[in-house]
Amino acid sequence: MSLAAQLTGDVTAIGYGLAAIGPGIGIGLVFGHGVQAIARQPEMFQLLRQQIILGLVFAEALAIIGLVMPIVYKKM
Repeated sequence: MSLAAQLTGDVTAIGYGLAAIGPGIGIGLVFGHGVQAIARQPEMFQLLRQQIILGLVFAEALAIIGLVMPIVYKKM
């Protein structure tokens, strides 16, 4: 029996798990590169902090969309 035949019921948790991979990687990259940039130019901390927070917001928005869309789709 194939794996696809065994999946029954609600599989939105799998979909959200896959949707959370991209924002997770994005957040890691934003903070990793932000720390490197601050280490190279500490005097730019204020500007870099604002840009790091903005990058975090955009990445988290993708995660929230990935969480909400299966719920919206299920109610339709």
